[in-house]
Amino acid sequence: MRTLALVAGFLCISIVLFDAFQTIILPRRATGRFRLTRLFYIATWFPWRFFARRFHHPRRREILLGYYGPLSLIFLLVVWAAGMVLGFALIYYAIGSPFIDPAQPSNFRTDLYVSGTTLFTLGLGDVTPHSPLARVLLIFESGMGFGFLAIVMGYFPVLYSAFSRREVSISLLDARAGSPPTAAELMRRHSCDGAAHSLSTLLVEWERWSAELLESHISYPLLCYFRSQHNSQSWLSALTAILDTSSLLIAGVRGLEARQAQLTFAMARHALVDLSQIFNLRPVPNAPDRLPPARCHELYDLLTASGIQLCYDESSRERLRQMRALYEPYAETLSRFLIMPLPEWFSLQPRKDNWQTVARLRAQTEATDPNNPVPTPAATDTSLGSSALIDRSHDF
Repeated sequence: MRTLALVAGFLCISIVLFDAFQTIILPRRATGRFRLTRLFYIATWFPWRFFARRFHHPRRREILLGYYGPLSLIFLLVVWAAGMVLGFALIYYAIGSPFIDPAQPSNFRTDLYVSGTTLFTLGLGDVTPHSPLARVLLIFESGMGFGFLAIVMGYFPVLYSAFSRREVSISLLDARAGSPPTAAELMRRHSCDGAAHSLSTLLVEWERWSAELLESHISYPLLCYFRSQHNSQSWLSALTAILDTSSLLIAGVRGLEARQAQLTFAMARHALVDLSQIFNLRPVPNAPDRLPPARCHELYDLLTASGIQLCYDESSRERLRQMRALYEPYAETLSRFLIMPLPEWFSLQPRKDNWQTVARLRAQTEATDPNNPVPTPAATDTSLGSSALIDRSHDF
């Protein structure tokens, strides 16, 4: 019995240490279908997602889903710590519980207590070891606990730094592609004279953003569960909108730099495919068509009305269909897994962008500003309501 406890203790500690090494320290994709971290997220995400689907109100559902990422990180650390405490307690039990406990005879509960107080470096001293081997093990466990806490303290800043870098570009895309972002809106707002260079520069930035997303989220898949600040934003919808835009440029939009669109498309698709493989998700073969023929005609009419020159023949439509088939099945499977809606190709009803939500407050501030004695009409005309402060044409 004690031999079995010794083997189980060493195995438990080894599993925890190796899993923490792969999750925190190793700067590449972790491998193994039976890793502790992977099993933890399988056991917690699916019930959490099932419960979140019961909320029909989108805002409440997003709030609940937004809690999962940070809370799962905390509970994962608790699981690691509990595994190490249990592992050392089993080893202490295997060597005969060599402790002097004034409250009760030494047993497995004493081993658990000593292991917990040692790992978290409490140093209470009410239970003392009476064998040299136990003293060595206590020193080893306390050092391991100190190192574990130090690594954990360094883990949080790395995660939130990567999350912050990801969200900056998503927030910048809001004024350039709408809320949620769409390919049609992104191209419409770059349809003025001289905007082709700006669109090409934007695609360069998103090529780099996709590479950073791939590098950070493969090393730390937990970041995929972190939600954006606004309900209409997500890293998946932004990435899909960039892929939609690149597909349109490659398929048949004239006058723009299709070469950069190809580079951005390749990098963004690479990130999308690899991230779906991180969760062992298979592409959805019969996903709902995001751009049926009727909607495709409307899309091209909308872009043409904005002054964008299009190549809308049968070959261009076929190229667009082939481009979409390269990434939409992967985007759909991630959307279903993470409960992140995919963006539309275009929206017939203009929506208020996230950055415009401060328009009313700004107008009221300018109306009462002593340095601005002549208030703006939008600020003083209360009969118009908040609709006067909403940009419905999106003519940038």
